[in-house]
Amino acid sequence: MEQNHLTNTDYRQYDRVWQRVAPDLEPYPGWQAPAASTSGPQAAPPTAPMQPAQSSAPTVPAVRMQPAQPAVPSMPAMPTVPAVPVTTPVGQLPGAIQDPCCMGSQAADMLGVITGFVEEELVDRAYFRALSRQAPVWARQTLRELSETAAEHAKRLMSAYYLITGQCYRPQGVSGPVYIQGWCQALRERYHTKACDGLNYARAADGTTDICLREMLTELSQESYQQARVLMGMLQKTL
Repeated sequence: MEQNHLTNTDYRQYDRVWQRVAPDLEPYPGWQAPAASTSGPQAAPPTAPMQPAQSSAPTVPAVRMQPAQPAVPSMPAMPTVPAVPVTTPVGQLPGAIQDPCCMGSQAADMLGVITGFVEEELVDRAYFRALSRQAPVWARQTLRELSETAAEHAKRLMSAYYLITGQCYRPQGVSGPVYIQGWCQALRERYHTKACDGLNYARAADGTTDICLREMLTELSQESYQQARVLMGMLQKTL
C-alpha cells in the first residue's frame, strides 16, 4: 500500500513538471490511471485511440480480369489445284458459230434487200444535205437532222450485213452533185421516198423468219414513216 502511494506521488510530481514544460502533450500515452486513493480524485491521462491492427500477411495487388475471347476455329488450308489450260477449237467459240440463231442462215436470203436499203438510205442522206443548203433558214436544222438519221440507218443495215456474212459491205453511194429543182417539189419527192421506205421495211420484216432482223426492219419502218410526217409538216408550213 505504501509502495503504491509513493508511485502515485512520483507520477503527480512528473505531471506537474510536464505541464510546465509541454502542456499540450500527453506525458504517458496509453497509461491507465490506478484506482483513486483516499487523498482525493486524480484525473487519468487521456487514452490514445486504438489503431486497427494490421495484418502481417503480404498485400496481393488486384488483378484486372479481361473478358474471355471466343475461340476462333482455324480454317483448314485449301488444297492448291494446278491451273489447267482450256483449249477450245476455234470453230466452237461463241463468236464463230456456224449457224447462229440470230442474223444467221435464216437472214442470208435477205442480203440483196439489205444492200438495196443501204443504197437508198445513202441517197436520202445526200439529198437531205443538199436540200439543207438551199432551204429556208427555219428548215435547215431539221433537214440536217434528217440527213444524219438516214446515215444512221445505213450504218445499222451494214452492221446487219456483217453479222450475217462476216464481211463488210462497200456501198456505192451517190456520185456527183445533187440538183434540187424547187423547194416544194423537193419536199414532195422526199416525202414519197420516205413513205415508200417505211412500207418496204415493213414488207421485208414480214418476209424474214429471223427474229432479230425482223425487229430491226420494223424499227426502220417506223422511223421512216416518222421522217415522212416531218416532211409533210414542213410542206404544210411552206404552202
